[in-house]
Amino acid sequence: MILPAFGIVSLIVPTFARKRLFGYASMVYATAAIALLSFMVWAHHMFTVGIPLVGELFFMYSTMLIAVPTGVKIFNWIATLFRGSISFEVPMLFALGFIVMFTIGGLSGVMLAIVPADFQYHDTYFVVAHFHYVLVPGALFAIMAAAYYWMPKWTGYYASETLGKWHFWLSVIGVNLTFFPMHFSGLAGMPRRIPDYALQFADFNMLSSIGGFLFGFSQLIFVWVLIKAIRGSGEKAHAHAWEGADGLEWTVPSPAPLHTFDTPPPFDPLTESPSRH
Repeated sequence: MILPAFGIVSLIVPTFARKRLFGYASMVYATAAIALLSFMVWAHHMFTVGIPLVGELFFMYSTMLIAVPTGVKIFNWIATLFRGSISFEVPMLFALGFIVMFTIGGLSGVMLAIVPADFQYHDTYFVVAHFHYVLVPGALFAIMAAAYYWMPKWTGYYASETLGKWHFWLSVIGVNLTFFPMHFSGLAGMPRRIPDYALQFADFNMLSSIGGFLFGFSQLIFVWVLIKAIRGSGEKAHAHAWEGADGLEWTVPSPAPLHTFDTPPPFDPLTESPSRH
């Protein structure tokens, strides 16, 4: 679920940093490593079921190992941003939100990978917090970033920057207000999948409820942004909608025609990008 998000962010960050992606080859190898290792870590959900010690050790080490290629990706994105000429359009905001909050989810994942600690964390709201910090800012924020990034090419019109920024900031506040308190309720012992809970968890759960409603409301703004762009309301998009964007889609008109190239487009092997001449 997260691998397409890695690809999306790896396209958006260089575009709005006005730099080439740092360490392209290592990014590719890291993606392949994550894809391979992800098939080998499934029992980290089952540390408490009584699997043999050798199994616990294997799945603990393999789960911690997957943090290495993930860390390579985080480093490469930050290095791409370093000394870049950064602009903060809505796609870039969602990409940066992805990097920051996905990293938080990854750090709590390393905590859950340690078998003795997982015996305490298992089946508590700490796991819920970790899981949603990985997938909501991860998969969902990347999808939203992609929607804003390619919306000009899809509809022929830019999304509203004002509404898009409202959508981003309300989403960020809503996500953190919903899921960050769950770390504390989980550490305090609140289990998952229960119909009721003790009163000592009420304050944390009230914050999570408010955050959940706020995050849900912010998606209504996103729906309105999509409707406005599809209806053709807003600034007309050029073929090359974003300065610094690279890829074949930016060489055709916006919105993209049903048929694009009669002959294969020229390719510059020195820059590894399609020629715009």
